[in-house]
Amino acid sequence: MRGKLWFLGGLAAGFVLGARAGREKYEEIVATARKVREHPTVQEARGVVQEQASKLATTGKEKLSNSKLAETKVGQTLLGSSESDTTTLATTGSGVTRPSSNSSNSGTSY
Repeated sequence: MRGKLWFLGGLAAGFVLGARAGREKYEEIVATARKVREHPTVQEARGVVQEQASKLATTGKEKLSNSKLAETKVGQTLLGSSESDTTTLATTGSGVTRPSSNSSNSGTSY
């Protein structure tokens, strides 16, 4: 019985100390990620990638509209999913992709 109490006491102490150390490390990682995200080089690369993705989406839509798939129900759904030619896929915080009606970042923070 005494051994179990020592074990539970050690477990509780380890949990408390680990939680504090873990939170500090988490905050450090978040701060570093914010610095990297806000760096001008990263912002420039992000813009380039968004532009390329927009071009690829437009090219893909054009190819789809010229294929036999465009005549199917699936093709019509894909082609009719947006009103503009600048349709891109935006990623939500949960990792789920959703259609966005413009190529700008619609308020989603990455």
